[in-house]
Amino acid sequence: MAQQIEQLLQSNKVWQGSQWQHSHLDVHSSGFAQLDQQLPNHGWPQGGITEVLYEKHGIGELQLLLPALTKLSQQSRWIIWVAPPFMPNAPALQQHGVDISKVIVIRPEQCSDALWTIEQALKSGSCSAVLGWLDGLDLKASRRLQLAAEQGDCLSYLFRPLQQQQQSSSASVRMALHPSKSPEHINYHLLKRRGGAPLYEQHIPRLN
Repeated sequence: MAQQIEQLLQSNKVWQGSQWQHSHLDVHSSGFAQLDQQLPNHGWPQGGITEVLYEKHGIGELQLLLPALTKLSQQSRWIIWVAPPFMPNAPALQQHGVDISKVIVIRPEQCSDALWTIEQALKSGSCSAVLGWLDGLDLKASRRLQLAAEQGDCLSYLFRPLQQQQQSSSASVRMALHPSKSPEHINYHLLKRRGGAPLYEQHIPRLN
């Protein structure tokens, strides 16, 4: 049996977790040195899904993305927000260097419409990033979004309720945010990072 396993590993048909730092996937820096070191290939996955699961709004879920969104907004492509719970604060985005002329907010009436909108935006090729808020997402839909992100060479961030963390997902990265005892920190757990083990009880400083 050991010999058969070794032959299988040598066949290049099996991907091993230890290879994650050596694969050549495109990424964008998160802007946080600690987080970059913990993410596959040291950044948010280009052409991949990142899921952010959180207990309540305003605990740092958008601050995590601001450095990347600032750089992405310098591209000619769009940054699309689908079904955000609140209207984005334009002055705050500008303060952090985001070019808000590249930001489009779409508010579908139905959850199914939100899913369709996210998928179409991802695979359009005209977006540098798509941010979507979804109350529910099954594994089949998750796979569709992952394929759409690959097709459009687009970063995708999906915001979902924390209680859905036990559901299966095709996302490259899944992280859970929890309220911090310190207002200066963002607390997170890396539940899934493609090719790496989970990391718990992590924190990074909030942006000023």
